[in-house]
Formats: sequence, C-alpha cells, structure tokens
Amino acid sequence: MYIPTLDDMTAARKRIAPYIHRTPVLTSSYLNDLTGAELFFKCENFQKAGAFKVRGACNAVFGLPENKLERGVATHSSGNHALSLSYAAGRRGIPCHVVMPRTAPQAKKDAVRGYGGIITECEPSTSSREEVFAKVEAETGADFVHPYNDSRVIAGQGTCSAELIEQVEGLDAVIAPIGGGGMISGTCLTLSSLAPEVKIYAAEPEQADDAARSFRAGHIIADDAPETVADGLKVPLKELTWHFVSNHVTDILTASEQEIIDAMKMIWKRMKIVMEPSSAVPLATILKNKQVFAGKRVGLIITGGNVDLDALPWMTGEKR
Repeated sequence: MYIPTLDDMTAARKRIAPYIHRTPVLTSSYLNDLTGAELFFKCENFQKAGAFKVRGACNAVFGLPENKLERGVATHSSGNHALSLSYAAGRRGIPCHVVMPRTAPQAKKDAVRGYGGIITECEPSTSSREEVFAKVEAETGADFVHPYNDSRVIAGQGTCSAELIEQVEGLDAVIAPIGGGGMISGTCLTLSSLAPEVKIYAAEPEQADDAARSFRAGHIIADDAPETVADGLKVPLKELTWHFVSNHVTDILTASEQEIIDAMKMIWKRMKIVMEPSSAVPLATILKNKQVFAGKRVGLIITGGNVDLDALPWMTGEKR
C-alpha cells in the first residue's frame, strides 16, 4: 500500500490544472447567524463534471504511462467518480468502463454516457459491485482506478483543500462528507502538512454510519448496502483511506435523513446553488452540533451538484 505524500499532491495540482476549475468559496450571513460560526463553502458542485472527484480522476488518467493507454481505465462507482473518470478519459482519448448500481441516479448515468463512459450495471450492494467489476476488469484489461482507495485519487482530492486554505485564511476547521473517504483522506494529506492547526471533521448519514462506527471502534466496519438519500456516501472505508481517517480526523459527526434534506433545501434556498444530498451532510451536522463549531471559522466542502432535478428529496412530501 503506497501512502501518497504532499509531493504527490503538489505534482497532482500541476498535472490536473488544465482540466479542472479552481472552484469559488461562497458565504452566507444567514447560515453564519444560524450556526454561530463563520462558514466558508468550497463549491466543488461548480467543478468540471459537477463534482470534486474529477480532481482524483484526472490525476490518475493523465498520470498513466503510454503503454497503458490503449486498454483505458475502469472503475465501479455510484455516480460522481464514474462520470469524473469518464470525463478525464474522454479528454485523453481513452476508453472508460464503469460498473454502476442499477439504482444510481439517472442524471449520473446520463452524464457518464455523455462523457463516453461504458456502463455495466450491478445490484446496489458493495459485494455485487465488486463481483461485477472483477468480470469487467478481466475482460477489458483496463487500469483500475478505485473511487477512493487509490493513492493517485487521494493525491488529486488533496488539491481541493490546498486551494481552500489559499482562498480563506485562518480556518479553525474543515468538514467534508465521508463515504469511502477519498475527499477526507486528501484533506488530511494536505492539511496535516500545510495547516496542521486546522481540525478535520467528517460528516456522515446516520443510516450509513459505518465510518463513524469504525472511528469509534478503532478498525474498519463495513456495511454492505446501507440506504440513505445521500447516495454518494454508501460505500465503506478501505485500508488506504482508513490510514488517513484514523490518524488525522478529529471526529466523525452524523445527521438523520430529515436533517440532511432540510440542510440541502436550506442551501438551495439561501445560497441559490444546486448541490446533491451528500453535499448537505456537513451543514446538517454543524446545525446539529453548534457547540462544536460556535465562534469558529469553518470550511465546508460542497462535494458535488449532480442531482436528479426531477426527483429532489423534498418533492415526495414525506418526512423521513
């Protein structure tokens, strides 16, 4: 297991610069007043392909040696990594094979195909995803770019917080959603070296809280098929991301389904930005744990904006 370093992140930043956006940081006086903290939203929903994952995907794809290009790349993903890898592969002119749960949002499937990705569907469980992917990988011989348990991906994700600490001085904390842990690992990689005084928090749905339980138990606990509106946060930690989480994260906070939906709606209403349920989990946990963040300058990473506009979570009229 190769653990990426700050040098890897710095190299990734140069490598991917032509293919990504330096995303803006937005603020809301309403949300500052509501939480008692100064919140700085790093808007990766405005990123190429609509999500932070394009950073890691581009680093992996544009770092491939010439002798691996012909067979292309392959991955399994519920959406954002799939479409980000498809985007990166398309820019380099190589094939991209993607295994996606059949229940993945249609908007994300459409985006993958729009970028030229080739989709094979699986059942919505980690075991099915890995079983189907093994067949695709064997048939194609493509280079496996794991959605998060990949040093190239983590180094790429680390470029997000490198930008953030340049854009906002004096942060006390940074909080991001956690599923498999790619973004949090990249955040840990960068901040532990460049801003070790900044505390790192992870935010997770109560109904998919395996990372929080792992954090408290001191070892990885993996759920196979959790159900949550935050579809990007259903996957478990792996060995590489666990290294960063267990060594650098201050705490993992959780929020209920309704708290996530309410936070998502609040950001849409007050900040006028399109973001997906997974991206709302950090604000939901801050609202739930105001005492932790009161009086602090807090960076929140809005991880993506690839949401199905015809199936927004508050459209059902149901309380979860």
